[in-house]
Amino acid sequence: MSDEPFQFIELPRGRSRVKPRRSGLTMMADFGLTYEHAESVLGLSGDFIDFAKIAVGTARLYSRPYLTKKLDLYKRHRVRPFIGGQFAEYVFATQGRQALPRFFGEAIDLGFDTVEISDNCVPLTDADRTDVIGEAIRAGLKVFGEVGSKDRKSTAADLIVQAGICFAAGSELVLVEAAEFIDDGKLDTELIDAVVRGLDMPRVMIELPGPWISGVTLAQVYDMRKLLVKAFGPDVNMANVKSDDVFDTEALRVGLGVVGPTVGG
Repeated sequence: MSDEPFQFIELPRGRSRVKPRRSGLTMMADFGLTYEHAESVLGLSGDFIDFAKIAVGTARLYSRPYLTKKLDLYKRHRVRPFIGGQFAEYVFATQGRQALPRFFGEAIDLGFDTVEISDNCVPLTDADRTDVIGEAIRAGLKVFGEVGSKDRKSTAADLIVQAGICFAAGSELVLVEAAEFIDDGKLDTELIDAVVRGLDMPRVMIELPGPWISGVTLAQVYDMRKLLVKAFGPDVNMANVKSDDVFDTEALRVGLGVVGPTVGG
């Protein structure tokens, strides 16, 4: 008997189901999940999660044994944990550029192999962005570069240029800030289309908006998920998925969610 129920029902061939995936990546945002909650989520949905972002600066609030234990849990489930970009921004803002090598070294000592470099709160010039990404790589870390802003609108050209700078500096992936795609409470589909045309989408993760962003509702988060899967198929890369939404997001990818079997068709 098969390990999978209802195996006679075929899932979309366009969905990558074996990790490590090159596309169809799902990044889960961890804003402080307990070890037990993370273990429970991974028990059900670990096959659907590729990355876990230890969000904003929360890594500072754990005890060291608790954090390393949780990072080990993610790794056992073949989920790569990484530090969210706002933590590096905090270090940059409060202690200056000279503190970043120590920050990167501490990340490696804890068991991280990847950091996000962003400028949501602390603006980076193009030269700064290149320099900080290079510093992290020289320290031995992989880098996810983030482009866009939570509180000001960029043009598609701006986002494409910023992404190019991240890639040229050595970023493995680029995350596109979801807030850029919300305009006056509605999804800016023209901007999304223009960005997609200008970027190598298998190397780009589109961050879902979150209710922590002013003016964003849960309905808009779900609308964004549906829009991405409808537009780009089941193997679109999605970031900032809530832990409680990982399983439902996978159902949406393969046409078994609330939208129905036409998804990705």
